[in-house]
Amino acid sequence: MGAYLVTGAAGFIGNRVTAALLKQGHKVVGIDDLNDAYDPRLKRWRLNNLLGEEGFEFHQIDIIDRASLEGAIGGSEFSAIINMAARAGVRQSVKNPDIYFRCNVLGAMNLLEIATKTNIDKFIQASTSSLYGAQNPRPFKEDADISRPLSPYAASKGAAEMLCYSYHALHSLDITILRYFTVYGPAGRPEMSIFRFIQWITEGRPLVLYGDGEQERDFTFVEDIARGTLAALETSGFQVINLGGDQPLNMREIISKLENIIGKRANIEQHGEAPGDVRATWADITRAQELLGWKPEVAIDDGLRETVAWYQVEREWASMVDTSD
Repeated sequence: MGAYLVTGAAGFIGNRVTAALLKQGHKVVGIDDLNDAYDPRLKRWRLNNLLGEEGFEFHQIDIIDRASLEGAIGGSEFSAIINMAARAGVRQSVKNPDIYFRCNVLGAMNLLEIATKTNIDKFIQASTSSLYGAQNPRPFKEDADISRPLSPYAASKGAAEMLCYSYHALHSLDITILRYFTVYGPAGRPEMSIFRFIQWITEGRPLVLYGDGEQERDFTFVEDIARGTLAALETSGFQVINLGGDQPLNMREIISKLENIIGKRANIEQHGEAPGDVRATWADITRAQELLGWKPEVAIDDGLRETVAWYQVEREWASMVDTSD
């Protein structure tokens, strides 16, 4: 069994990746600063599901702080660094781009430096479908032009990808970049549409719908994403791989499905287009199938039902999570 450093261990995806590694019998050192970018109750809920698990060690550290990172890691030997830590979200990055670049670029560089200095051969970097912007044909292929990001968030993740290639070229690090497509599931991020829509419909609050509702997203269930992330540990060289659901749906279709599951109608409140949002996403997952033997397994209806069920169990506090912009 190996030992892994997972950053963003209390985050939505990082938490599931950590849980999957522990289930396989690996040791995991988890890093997270538990910041208030969104309601920390979600992060605490996720983290509490890991604390006490055999093989898990946690440090509350910001990846911007290299000295603290190096102090926590000490002389530990890791099979890989899995960098899930990031400031995520398009709309908030428009309002506060500075923290996005400090976390997503400087933080990634700190981890790459640690990997080279401690002879960690494998590095997984979480990235985003937002990089494909508005100019590329769908489905998006990994070799598409990513030079025209529509938000500071996407730009920061693109900069991190370029840093990763530099460290691969300079130090022969095995680096795999995973571009995730609209990840959803239980205990998801509250600024993402699925969490918001479930809360707003369940609680009878106005459902804020940006644009005409015909925007399409390639929704991907979080357990599929975690499974693909672990599979990427077996790759070598420098790889960029899409992980997506491969079945884009528009927002009105998602709202309709949630209305049927919850048994309530949405009170839709129409707003203008959100700045920085791409119109549509769709992952070409050919490379994921070829290199990882991966494809999504959880159908959208099953994933939505599981997410709604989680919300209903945790409703007492989940209903109070801030889902505003």
